[in-house]
Amino acid sequence: MTRPPRPSRALALAGLLALLAACTLFAAGAAGQARGRTGPVARAANHFLTGIGDEYAQMFGSPLWTQLHTKIARYIAPYDAVAHRDSLARATAWIQAAEEQHEQMLVAFYHSEHTPTVLPSVALYAHDVQKFIKRFPHVRQYQAWDESNRGNIPHYLSSPSASATARYYQALRRACTTCTVIGLDVLDQANIGPTLEYIAEFKREIGRLRTVMPSISGLHDYSDVNRLESWRTREVSHALGGQVWLTETGGIVQFGGAFPNHNGSGLARAAKVLNYTFNLAASQGQIRRLYIYNWTGGVNSSRFDAGLTDARDRPRMGYVIVCRHLHGSKCNQRPSNH
Repeated sequence: MTRPPRPSRALALAGLLALLAACTLFAAGAAGQARGRTGPVARAANHFLTGIGDEYAQMFGSPLWTQLHTKIARYIAPYDAVAHRDSLARATAWIQAAEEQHEQMLVAFYHSEHTPTVLPSVALYAHDVQKFIKRFPHVRQYQAWDESNRGNIPHYLSSPSASATARYYQALRRACTTCTVIGLDVLDQANIGPTLEYIAEFKREIGRLRTVMPSISGLHDYSDVNRLESWRTREVSHALGGQVWLTETGGIVQFGGAFPNHNGSGLARAAKVLNYTFNLAASQGQIRRLYIYNWTGGVNSSRFDAGLTDARDRPRMGYVIVCRHLHGSKCNQRPSNH
């Protein structure tokens, strides 16, 4: 399957590469336990929904996806998608496919693909997202900005401040008063100090704006679970308050030099991380949704790869883990080693 490039996803995780390269997966996990931060203990019954986050409509046509019987899916759209033919075509294809499968759709807005280093004014943002909401009336769940705390990548993309994100959130609520608007969507990072400050500043701005404090927030906990740790997820979730949806989570198959996939080692590692992630969510009642990112994997030359299937839509070890947790009927396929 030929996938249109999404270079921003690899770059959005570029900070993780430097942060994760200093220690191996298991050494970091042991260090976390030495600090008294123990791993999750699963509860008897799941209290959360599980779905897939991906930007390509082909996922919905895969028999492997069909047998998971998911009810939720997440898509990342440029805030100005309706204004650009290519962005609009991809969003339309994905949303139509999700509607046909009766999926509950969560759309997270993101920077423009055409002017990624220029943040929109609140007025422009409101104008563009109103057009998107009108164009896709069956989407009823939104996020103001995907991974809003990732920071800036010079000459490539810009991310909003916590105060700007609060104003985007307010504008999105006003644009769709009957929608569920999730609050912050943040990346945990190895050092969660800046993330916690970002959350605090967002809440202060919400207070200054006298708008409704969000009751649901999004978290991408790659840094935590790929170390087989849970303390970052717990501390960031506590700071966010309310329900937490893991709007991107999953096992990294390959990411630069820190997470290689030599002889299938990355495939086995990612599967272990996915199993750990399910146990973490089951142990933390605040977590109500998991969106596993993503569906279709890359090739050996891919910088970032967290796919549940390989580039030819064959199931990987990680897929088998997800399938079993979702009680699929045919989860014992021989996993791909690509």
